[in-house]
Amino acid sequence: MHDIWNPWHGCHKCSEGCENCYMFFLDAQRGKDGSDIYRTKAGFRYPLSKDRQGYYKIKSGEMIRVCMTSDFFLEEADQWREEAWDIMRQRPDVKFFLLTKRPERVKDHLPKDWGDGWENIFFNVTAENQKRADERIPILLSLPFKHKGIMCAPFVGPVSIRKYLASGQIEQVLCDGENYGGERALHYEWVKQLHDECKEFDITFVFCTTGRRFVKDGKLYKIEKGSVQSEQAYKSGLSFRGRQFPYKLTDLFGNDIPEKDLYVPYFGERCQKCGMRLTCNGCSQCGRCHPVYTGVKR
Repeated sequence: MHDIWNPWHGCHKCSEGCENCYMFFLDAQRGKDGSDIYRTKAGFRYPLSKDRQGYYKIKSGEMIRVCMTSDFFLEEADQWREEAWDIMRQRPDVKFFLLTKRPERVKDHLPKDWGDGWENIFFNVTAENQKRADERIPILLSLPFKHKGIMCAPFVGPVSIRKYLASGQIEQVLCDGENYGGERALHYEWVKQLHDECKEFDITFVFCTTGRRFVKDGKLYKIEKGSVQSEQAYKSGLSFRGRQFPYKLTDLFGNDIPEKDLYVPYFGERCQKCGMRLTCNGCSQCGRCHPVYTGVKR
């Protein structure tokens, strides 16, 4: 995917949400061990990569998800993290989405010039159930970040976050079902409760997918295809865009980047009913959906 940067790969399971981790599953499919942690080679400096014309491949204004096959604050990554911070420092025009299950480690592993936070960093914690929500979200609220969010994924138990949303610090809540062997069912009532709480505080809520097992009105639905999971989440009508928290994106000299120069996502025909649309960079136009996306320029 064009909106993912994995500077390192591999992790250690640390909570309930890790039980059926997709990274471990996919690594096992390739005969690999997901707990083997290593710095990626070609991908480490991805945000700084350029095309043949000398332009950054990642455009100003894009949102890049970091460490989707690991955890940015993993202990074993301490030796590489400062260089990763430096890469983000060199792209103040790009939004970096950080997600962790280890917020207790964050305070001691921020850059020396962090101050009260960088404008282009969107920090999120995983809250897969109430126990982890109550453990991690208070730490999230205590940390110096300009942009903060919560991700209930895989969503494996009911979660109430109303008291945390009341802080006014949270700008987005995502939830998602589970896949990849042993998947636990996501219940509609859990999603609806999160939706209602976010609606109360006008916080953007995104129901990404149902996962492979979804329960509504007491009936279990088995939804094997990912695209159908996403479309069913979209059809629920629960996702909505709340009040916006502007990002102050600049060039390396601190100059604001004009709105006209920022990346504008392209959404093709198949994107129209995708549950991820509210939090996505849009179609990468890889050509696989020909002729739907062919010939369309960004």
